[in-house]
Amino acid sequence: MLNEERIKLMTRMASYESTEGKKNESVAKHFRSDYVGLEVLKAVICATIAYMIAFGVYIYYDFENFMLNIYKIDLWAFASSALKKYVIFVVCYSVIVYIAFSFKYSHAKHNLKIYFNNLKLLGTLYVKEKENEEDYGEN
Repeated sequence: MLNEERIKLMTRMASYESTEGKKNESVAKHFRSDYVGLEVLKAVICATIAYMIAFGVYIYYDFENFMLNIYKIDLWAFASSALKKYVIFVVCYSVIVYIAFSFKYSHAKHNLKIYFNNLKLLGTLYVKEKENEEDYGEN
């Protein structure tokens, strides 16, 4: 005999497994601090590359003026200003990435918890159905 509740549950679980389930499992393999720390490290590397590219484009855009005034400007002040802007950019970007991936991790854990609770429910539905079959002598 087909149990409609069990079929709906299995369909919902199969849909989850094929879409979000794979992503959530890869996230949940790690501890929270490891997962978020790795993502923040990647973000720092990407932010550094992005800042270097933006700084290079800035220098290249006004290269003639920069070269004409290179002996007139205070290079230490220019370098410290660029470094301060870099640190601010990287810290802000890292904080945003930290918040985003912390949320993503907790969301994945929550969804996996629901999935495992559904697995337990499915198991109890199988047991109840098996008991009902034995009670009525069905095979």
